[in-house]
Amino acid sequence: MRTSTADVDHSDAPYVIVSSDTHAGLKPEEYRPYLDQRYRAQFDEWVRNRHQHRVLIEEVNGDYVEAWERDNAEGLRGASDPAIRDRYLDADGVAGEIIFADGDSVTGQESPPFGAGLAAGQITDPELAFAGARAHNRWLAEFCATDPVRRAGVGLVPIIHGVKESLAEIAWLAGRPGIRGVMVPTMWHDKPSYGHPMYDPIWAACADAGLVVHTHSGEGDWASYNENLAQFVLEVPFWTHRILWQLLLSGKFDRFPDLRYVVVECGSYWLGDLLWKADTTFGANRKVKKLNSRTKGLIKRLPSEYIGTNVFIGASTMSREEIRRRHTNGIDALMWGTDYPHPEGSWPNTGERLRTDFRDVSIGDTRLLLGLNAVECYRLDRTALQGVAERIGPRPSDLGQDPDLRTPHDAVRTARWWFDDYGMTWPAESTS
Repeated sequence: MRTSTADVDHSDAPYVIVSSDTHAGLKPEEYRPYLDQRYRAQFDEWVRNRHQHRVLIEEVNGDYVEAWERDNAEGLRGASDPAIRDRYLDADGVAGEIIFADGDSVTGQESPPFGAGLAAGQITDPELAFAGARAHNRWLAEFCATDPVRRAGVGLVPIIHGVKESLAEIAWLAGRPGIRGVMVPTMWHDKPSYGHPMYDPIWAACADAGLVVHTHSGEGDWASYNENLAQFVLEVPFWTHRILWQLLLSGKFDRFPDLRYVVVECGSYWLGDLLWKADTTFGANRKVKKLNSRTKGLIKRLPSEYIGTNVFIGASTMSREEIRRRHTNGIDALMWGTDYPHPEGSWPNTGERLRTDFRDVSIGDTRLLLGLNAVECYRLDRTALQGVAERIGPRPSDLGQDPDLRTPHDAVRTARWWFDDYGMTWPAESTS
């Protein structure tokens, strides 16, 4: 738990921005060369369904689709064209990026075969789940190899559909230039939950290979919503970060200390309150004495101590309120992102968002949130990214920041109020 920014550069040097959440992918039919030919018949049917899905989207939201695609035509082509992509990364001041599947969140066209990306948990045929994942991963490896310094790809591994097959795909992904992680299904549906020992070989393999495990928002309990999308919007963060508590409270980060997990695009507003409740469950003995027999020994540290070491948050384009809560939620774990080329993020207005949202934030904290936390999480080449930032990165002065503003040395200690209120001992290894 790193709680001090004293050693972070407070000069006017350009920010090394690493977007913790971007997307890339091919149009449906363009995945054909990457797909095992055994699945071509099912693939052709899936392509037809994808195009029909676009027709339906245009019927209910046609004005928005037309305007979005017209106004951002070239930038949207960056979902699969590396040259175009680089121009838009440069324009946003983004030196590096963490790349997820599903390049098109408006009409759903640029998604891996059979829905093997953000909706992989909904696939009912394990063979198709892995066929679609492999097709995307083969393309993604080629795409990231065009610039493995700037591109950090996240491969697809639908672990609920088979442990043996997952281990084989992890072995294929490991060590490929520009591949830095894997994404697993957000929901396990009728399969064992992720704290189950059956998945331990997967966590071990990812830890050994240095591949960061991810879940990304996209799935929800659709059967319960009665087609009420507002319920999904409110609940999707829960489904996305549920694996965090499965991994943490079953002791996976103690058993596999090199395992790193990132929850992506579900904000960070939920984290502080859950850390309060989780920490007090394990550290406030006078409060939860009746639970001691069931909780004692499950984990070696307090839950908040795993944040910033094993657990990171790809919070995408954080709200200003979330930025204000950064010391409660994890100044050493939160990672900003543009969500390019999706419309939910900051692109194509990233510069304006940075100036608006970070003007009153210390330079040290800003460096962590915009890039250095991601460099740490993914073990990126900071020197090489700094070279990119020297060419394109915005400077603190560009954001109108006060060069004399410093984060108090006890900011995290103060923000995590529950230690005092519940009479808990502050972790000894903390620097504050």
